[in-house]
Amino acid sequence: MNAHDSIDIAIIGSGFAGLCMAIKLKEAGFSDFFIAEQADALGGTWRDNHYPGCACDVQSHVYSFSFAPNPHWTRQFAPQAEIRAYLEQCARRYELAPFLRFGMGLEKAVFDEAQQRWSLTFSNGRQVSARVLVSGMGGLSRPALPDIPGLDSFKGKRFHSQQWDHDYSLKGKRVAVIGTGASAIQFVPQIAPQVAHLDLFQRTPPWIMPKPDRPISRFERWAFKHLPFTQRLMRGAFYWALEGRVVGFARHPGLMKMVQKIAVRHLHKQVARPSLRKTLTPDYTIGCKRVLISNDYYPALSRSNVQVVTDNVQRIEADGVITADGIKHPADCIIFGTGFQATDPLPRHCIIGRHGIDLMDTWQDGAHAYLGTTVPGYPNLFLIVGPNTGLGHNSMILMIEAQVTYILDALQQMQRHRIATVDVKPTVELAYNARLQDKLKGTIWSTGGCKSWYLDPRTGKNTTLWPGSTWRFKQVTRHFALKDYVASLEPMPSTPRPAATPHTTPEGSLS
Repeated sequence: MNAHDSIDIAIIGSGFAGLCMAIKLKEAGFSDFFIAEQADALGGTWRDNHYPGCACDVQSHVYSFSFAPNPHWTRQFAPQAEIRAYLEQCARRYELAPFLRFGMGLEKAVFDEAQQRWSLTFSNGRQVSARVLVSGMGGLSRPALPDIPGLDSFKGKRFHSQQWDHDYSLKGKRVAVIGTGASAIQFVPQIAPQVAHLDLFQRTPPWIMPKPDRPISRFERWAFKHLPFTQRLMRGAFYWALEGRVVGFARHPGLMKMVQKIAVRHLHKQVARPSLRKTLTPDYTIGCKRVLISNDYYPALSRSNVQVVTDNVQRIEADGVITADGIKHPADCIIFGTGFQATDPLPRHCIIGRHGIDLMDTWQDGAHAYLGTTVPGYPNLFLIVGPNTGLGHNSMILMIEAQVTYILDALQQMQRHRIATVDVKPTVELAYNARLQDKLKGTIWSTGGCKSWYLDPRTGKNTTLWPGSTWRFKQVTRHFALKDYVASLEPMPSTPRPAATPHTTPEGSLS
């Protein structure tokens, strides 16, 4: 590729989303595309997150592509290294190496209205013109760091869980962990036995369910490899068990009180001290925030060298953390388990659409998109894992595959009908999101009595989660309806050809 080049389809990111898009493009006969990856290896979030104890909280058999089952999982819930290896294996199996471009982080994408193409600038200096831009950057890729006074004055070691420094030994150190999100739930039990003392600064306790994890036996792995239907049956069983949870999350939130009883029993079984139990008991209904699973988090907090601190962090000094009660908590190292910028998944000045409008300005009242995939004013831009495609009850891979099906149908129709660009109609996108937000009002995320990262802090709207079943999302993204879009045609060839009749399907519905 030259410094100034042209490509038909540019895919950004090489995690599950980017690889799935590339695999399906290749299978459909598209070859003029690349996957731009800012790092020097593929894997997305499963490359970037490698903290101790990092693992998936969805069963391995459903946290994988439906078209590429992996008979070699060693545990019911796969550890990070195995998921990353699975993605690398998929890239080899589908021969994606010629399409991968490492060290190419997207710095800016500007829609050129004269050319009707995207002008892309990458971190390695390359400038590329692309007809279609597919973002597979994901919603959990930008670490969220708290704005704490004095943070830069800290003289010890500090890092976010996503940027874990494995060269720094925690043995015998005084460690401050700020945040109790999904990452902290996993790494705290791993580091607690090593450190001299650990202060866990908890703002809001999470609800934690038992983790039904176990090793997958050698016999089971043999069966999955030689009798593939056994793994399909296992995947189906897990899928429907998880899918059934949508009833409590999105349709009848009152049912979550029954689930909460299991979490309360788990807490009482694992934490003996009544005072600690009280500290770790949330004051909101389970499901309002992300439900976490762990068998070793509560025991770790019960250790004599671990203290749960509930007073707000006031400031940080050179050698410790000061809380609102005036107490100084000495620290050699600060680790942030504070999650990601889910409601602002892309940086400002990254994607510029028609009339020079920054996508972040379009989203100033909260991120939104039609079917989580397209945004008015940004022609031929497709978002995978876009706004309101997140799940609280099942595997995100299901949503990714559904969106890829939708995008692929769009590209095939554009090819068939000689369409240069498609731009979703503002009225269509507005009506869709009005229906979606109306459905979200009756979910546990809106009625459970908490503030969570699911909600946009500026408006309080839920801009991250899908308020329904995965099969319903698959249904509404099965076909790309041209009637929902403003389409501009390519210049006619010198020999006229008969006009094709656009394929239309019903507008995406949440009902």
